[in-house]
Parts: sequence; structure tokens; C-alpha cells
Amino acid sequence: MAEEIEAALDAVGPRLRALRKQRGFTQAELSAATGISESTLSRLESGSRRPNLELLLPLARSYGVPLDDLVGAPRTGDPRIHLKPIHRHGMTFVPLTRRAGGLQAFKMLIPARAEPGEPTPQTHGGYEWLYVLDGRLRLVVGDRDLVLAAGEAAEFDTALPHFLGTADGRAVELLVLFGPQGERAHVRARSARSE
Repeated sequence: MAEEIEAALDAVGPRLRALRKQRGFTQAELSAATGISESTLSRLESGSRRPNLELLLPLARSYGVPLDDLVGAPRTGDPRIHLKPIHRHGMTFVPLTRRAGGLQAFKMLIPARAEPGEPTPQTHGGYEWLYVLDGRLRLVVGDRDLVLAAGEAAEFDTALPHFLGTADGRAVELLVLFGPQGERAHVRARSARSE
């Protein structure tokens, strides 16, 4: 039992680092949001400081996740995913996966805008695959400026400057799979020969 507890505590640091990076926070931003010093956050993420409730509760609140997600507690009972939207950069992201780190799935909602405005490309580590459910998406990746309609998909390295927005001022809905650098979505289809 003590070994299980040690293993769970050792896994908290990498889980916290992965969640912070996935959400796009710096340690300074997280420190300002939680009141936990940057040095303490750094020690927590590296595993040189043991987590406690005084540290984990504000982190869970800032990330909008249950405390169980931070400590890797096993799920019991209800298999449903309880969707808690995240609002960032004027868009809504609805997480469809529960684990921190690794490949993440989101439903993304880009609201209607009277003036779509000029794109402001961003970069971050990782790889993204997206599928447009409804609307017309303006996707800028590097020097390419594309419009994707419902039913179209795209994938790209997020280290390239990129922008997602409405192409025609109307709302856009899409599914997004995001993975750490080097982790890509794999789509498998049965070939005609194998039938």
C-alpha cells in the first residue's frame, strides 16, 4: 500500500506540468492565479516537493478539474464525462477527455462575429488535428490561409504560427485532437483488399 501511495505521489509532478502546458499557462501566470509561488510550483512539477491539499486545491480550481485528476485517483461508478467548458481567447473549448497529458480531445466553439478581424497567429508545442462540424473555419498555418467547410479536416504542427477563426462571421464548431510534440492522430481505414 505504501508503494502505491509513493507511486501516486511521484506521478503528480509530471501530471501537473503536462496540465499546465496543455492549458498554455506559464508558471508565473499560474502563480498569480493560485497564490502559490513560482518556486513552489517548479518544485511540485519536478517532484522535489510533495503535494498537499493546500497546494492541490487551488491548482484544481485554476485548471477546472477535479482533485482526483491531479492525483490520478481511479474513477469509480459513473462512466459519463462531465463536460466543463474552458473559455480562452474568445472561444469555448469543451474537453472530451479526462486525463492530463497525452492526446487530448476537445469540441471547440468559435462564436459569430460581426467583424472577423485580422488573424493573430500563435505558436506552441504540439500537434493538432481538427475536423469542422459546422460553419466555415478560417485556418491560417504559416503562410497558408485556408477556408474549411463542414466535413473537412486538417492537421499541423503547432510550432508553426497558426490561427483559427470564423471565415464568414458565423459561428464555427469543430473537433480538435491535440497532442504533445511528435504525437499525431492516427486514422486507420480498412483497404478494399482486406474485405
